[in-house]
Amino acid sequence: MRSTWGEFGKHIFILSVLVFAFFPLYVTFAISVKNNKQFNNEPFGPLALSGLLETFDRRPAQLEAYDPKEVVLAQEALATGLTPTHPDWPQVRLSTKDTWHWENWTVAWDTVGTYIFNTIVVAVTAVVLALCCSTAAGFFFARYRMPGTTFLWYFFLVLMLMPGVANLVPLFILLRDMNLINSLLALIILGISGAQVVQIFILRNFIEEIPQDMFDAADVDGASPIQKFIHITLPQITAIISILFMIRFIWNFNKFEDIFLLTGGASGTRTLPINVYQQGFAVSDIGMGSAVSIVIVMLLLSFMVIYFRLIGKRANEV
Repeated sequence: MRSTWGEFGKHIFILSVLVFAFFPLYVTFAISVKNNKQFNNEPFGPLALSGLLETFDRRPAQLEAYDPKEVVLAQEALATGLTPTHPDWPQVRLSTKDTWHWENWTVAWDTVGTYIFNTIVVAVTAVVLALCCSTAAGFFFARYRMPGTTFLWYFFLVLMLMPGVANLVPLFILLRDMNLINSLLALIILGISGAQVVQIFILRNFIEEIPQDMFDAADVDGASPIQKFIHITLPQITAIISILFMIRFIWNFNKFEDIFLLTGGASGTRTLPINVYQQGFAVSDIGMGSAVSIVIVMLLLSFMVIYFRLIGKRANEV
């Protein structure tokens, strides 16, 4: 009896965690198919299934419609001398307090093309370069000793305790002096610098677990440090590198505060998270901003599915 209640409690706990994890995603989806008036009246209200069918109905624009955009279209048509019975009178989708506005998704996808390119270029380049630097540094700290190595290692550990926002002002001054403000290269440098300490810490511990006999045998065969790194170290840490790549890619893909504070998305540096802010708050279209958020989620899900399939295929081949 006690074990039954224990299992019941575990299931309740797991379900509670899942609800808290997926409820924000549901709220974002619900807001993404609302216009501003629906959001202002019922920001977190549940979606009505009847509104899904209303999405496909069309009717002539009316002056007393629920949607303000429909009212504006009707007023503009009247201003041009048209009447509701005229063939050129604007036709609109039926819009009530329950209608799902899928056009938010259509417009969101049409407006994020350039920003998807910027986001992927910045995220992939920053992650690859960061992993190259941190893997080499982890190999050095794990396998080589020189005067000051211990001090330098603990200095890196102290950097883990510093909040990221403390580096924004020095980074801004450095990038300004290098004339890199408002450039994608500045965003890549931010992505590289933000991941080094933790990645070096993790990779050093994994490299230390590689048996020393393998490196001793390589020394007997006359292998150079680069050869030992490529032929011994990298094959042993491929799994952790794959995990770090995925984590850092998602992190850089969603990076907002650094880019917003340093460039504000100006001069061609706008990424998808910046576009979410611009649509939701600068343009004051909450539904559109939420739709862009859903686009980000779908892109990341697609990336994860493809990535895990490639990793799984590689594991099966090995």
